[in-house]
Amino acid sequence: MIEIFSYITIVGLTGQGLFFSRFLFQLVLSEKSKKVITPSIFWKLSLLASIIFFIYGYLREDFSIMLGQSITYFIYIRNLQLQGEWKKLHKFFQILIFIFPVLIGVYAFNNNVMDYNTFFRNENIPGWLLTLGIVAQLVFIFRFIYQWISSEKHKKSHLPLGFWIISLLGSSLILTYSILREDLVLFLAHSIGMLVYARNIYLWRKEHKDEV
Repeated sequence: MIEIFSYITIVGLTGQGLFFSRFLFQLVLSEKSKKVITPSIFWKLSLLASIIFFIYGYLREDFSIMLGQSITYFIYIRNLQLQGEWKKLHKFFQILIFIFPVLIGVYAFNNNVMDYNTFFRNENIPGWLLTLGIVAQLVFIFRFIYQWISSEKHKKSHLPLGFWIISLLGSSLILTYSILREDLVLFLAHSIGMLVYARNIYLWRKEHKDEV
């Protein structure tokens, strides 16, 4: 049990490490520019981290994690398309990356690795806690839906103020879930992430102080 848990934890920490690194790059470049910017590396790291964290959710048998990653996954791809980076990938990798979540889902259910009861009646996760996790993930997911709509409206990939505010709210909910779930990976990721979100809110307000 300890060996398996350690393996799963390493996978989760790797994914969260990549998620954190995207914000580290974004924050460093934003601090340098004195304004909130959206480099293409942010979306590339997001996509890679999402693949790894989707696997983590699968290994952890945590539906709320897999739900979150399966939705934002395609928003990352869309932002790479808006930045003109997606077309630089070979067609084979475009197709493979695009269908990855579907392949994992089909494999899991067809091989009886996962079923309805595993996801929604996991004895390790009480119903109320699973509900909290799903709600927290949905709020956290909405930040990228908001970002996607805003980017489509402005015809460019960017990270608006609303993205950071929703990130802060969603992260606080997931942090609560991680404490109750005793999930070290989520706890470390969101306790640090909240600092990054708050800093970007500060930078955005400072940049637009004459408009507010």
